[in-house]
Amino acid sequence: MDIDAELDALPAAQPTPADGDWLVHDVDARASLSRAAGDGAPGLVLSNGLVRRVFRLAPDAATVAFDNLVTGASLLRAVSPEARLGLDGQAFDVGGLLGQPEFAYLRPEWLRHMEADPAAFHCTGFEHGPTVAPFIWKRKRYSADGAWPAPGVRLTLRFSPPDGAPAGLELAVIYELYDGIPVMCKWLELHHSGTAPVRVDTFSAEVLALVDHENCVGDQDRWSYPLLHVESDYAFHGMGPADADVTTCWLPDPRYTSQVNYNLTAPLLLETRPPIGPGLDLQPGQTFRSFRSFVIALDSTDRERRGLSLRRFYRTVAPWVTENPILMHVRHADDKAVRTAVDQCAEVGFEMIIMTFGSGFDAETADPDEIARIRALADYAHGRGVELGGYSLLASRAVSAEDDVIDPASGERGHAVFGNSPCLGSDWGQQYLEKVRSFFEATRLDILEHDGSYPGDVCASTSHPGHRDLADSQWTQWQAITGLYHWCRGRGIYLNVPDWYFLNGSNKNGMGYREVNWSLPRDRQILLGRQNIYDGTWEKSPSMGWMFVPLVEYHGGGEAATLEPLAEHLDDYAAHLAQNFGSGVQACYRGPRLFDTDATKAVAAEWVAFYKKYRDILDSDVIHVRRPDARDVDCLLHVNPRLPIRGLAMVYNPLDTSVQKRLRLPLYYTGIDQVARVRERDGDTVRQWLSRDHVITVNLSMEPRSVTWFVIEAATDEERVE
Repeated sequence: MDIDAELDALPAAQPTPADGDWLVHDVDARASLSRAAGDGAPGLVLSNGLVRRVFRLAPDAATVAFDNLVTGASLLRAVSPEARLGLDGQAFDVGGLLGQPEFAYLRPEWLRHMEADPAAFHCTGFEHGPTVAPFIWKRKRYSADGAWPAPGVRLTLRFSPPDGAPAGLELAVIYELYDGIPVMCKWLELHHSGTAPVRVDTFSAEVLALVDHENCVGDQDRWSYPLLHVESDYAFHGMGPADADVTTCWLPDPRYTSQVNYNLTAPLLLETRPPIGPGLDLQPGQTFRSFRSFVIALDSTDRERRGLSLRRFYRTVAPWVTENPILMHVRHADDKAVRTAVDQCAEVGFEMIIMTFGSGFDAETADPDEIARIRALADYAHGRGVELGGYSLLASRAVSAEDDVIDPASGERGHAVFGNSPCLGSDWGQQYLEKVRSFFEATRLDILEHDGSYPGDVCASTSHPGHRDLADSQWTQWQAITGLYHWCRGRGIYLNVPDWYFLNGSNKNGMGYREVNWSLPRDRQILLGRQNIYDGTWEKSPSMGWMFVPLVEYHGGGEAATLEPLAEHLDDYAAHLAQNFGSGVQACYRGPRLFDTDATKAVAAEWVAFYKKYRDILDSDVIHVRRPDARDVDCLLHVNPRLPIRGLAMVYNPLDTSVQKRLRLPLYYTGIDQVARVRERDGDTVRQWLSRDHVITVNLSMEPRSVTWFVIEAATDEERVE
């Protein structure tokens, strides 16, 4: 490839930051690839006005700048390889430059004297184009209008191996930058055209020498890191991005000998790599694809703003998380119970039913009579406008000595993440995945609630057909489970997965609660549930987490913990409905029915209608105004500057006494800059001028244990000048 000719075809870089706040306004932040200006050496610039990454292409490819254009900060202090590979027991760098004299900072003029590493993979050219979807998303139900794949630009750097590397390898390092969001994605594709297998022992998809974020002479257990959020789609065994992250590694950089840390052990080198393996044998003609690694450039330490940035990231690169159907968990999977649930859901406006755990639903059956029965139930539900699906358990159960995960330390089963667990690479595991696919294909069900999803178990067995040994056991099992989820996503099958598989197709996981708390007295369940929602929506959008409502006894607690009979506990039932629908968070209403009297039906239908009326704004971002503490009112504020209704504040009074007070509502993220139109419930609209810090104050007059809401719109031009 003629690199110079390809560069000449690109526009010259225009280093102009985007104007405005990307979290509030539709800023002009289109991703683009351009030709780097400077000292005449060939180079590329990936930028969208919010974040910029600059590559030098000669004497080899290397990232020479990584800039946060919102804050103006340069995040890179040194040149590093673009990636690392372990192949057939040998370690190889990919690209990079040698000869930097100081590693605390990087002066542009030093680059002219730096040299290629002869032992590294060498860049031979580049390609570019639009972003490409990693898998298919079939839009089947209500969701936000986000495009898929996320619009932006894709850059591919091509590399050839050095002398001494296995023959026949071609490496592509691929970057994607998205429109309107400071997020960059990166992954590797290694194609093998040789004649003998090559063992891919390990890899690092991202390597960045980042600036110091704190000044610490001694060593410490917890470090502060630069204003970045880093995660990959190789994630498991967690309900949040932090506890599910197994690939983000902050490492010492021994090259950096002028750092303040006395032992030179400060974690200043970012690498994203799997904890073990992949350990794959790449056969001739095959291509190995790494996980996708994402780097989000943050612009503030403010918790709310960081959370808004992450929520925008998930909605952009995984827009199926905005699907938010109203769902019921029916306790029994027999025809009468399911049809009754379908009829009640249709009458009050619920949209989806899950035949829950312990219901008798079996996604692994191949019995043609049972498949026909479930398909008939699905057809009946579809005829009434209701989607139907069911629960399946994977991990945390024992199958057999031949099929379970084998612990590498003891050589025994029973030591997996959840104790006992089958291996997805075993005969049973491979058959399980095929059974689930076949069952859902034949029954036309709409939702899979997949409990005990693959949690990252390793397996030391050498007799399982789906993996060779310990080294490749984690990678192959992850590929197996994500293959199922991609298949579901392509068929519009909704995925409830209590794990962090959002970037690979899952729709929802737990908002965050302790299950035994649903055995506490009803009033405590209600307040704890609202706390769980408040705390769970810092990093998740409301649609990304489920809550729980035990219509029947759950884990114990007796009558004091139980909502059934619903008509006898209507106030408590209404409180659950109000705080779940009012927060935009769907709950698993687990029981045999949604109503037992006309009065109960009316309450359920009222809150469903409220949610559907305000669905767009209720599914939008939340601003955390005041946390529930049972000592005063609490409040969540929904905001969306792109909707006619810019904000909706849900206010709850948990006290046994009435409340009269004034409540401050921060409206910056509504995009309203001068005058707001505010009404309580369906009351009269009043105009309020925002303070200099974008705050308005509303008057509260609330009865004991009550709820109210305020609808907020932007004033018209005429109203602003009156």
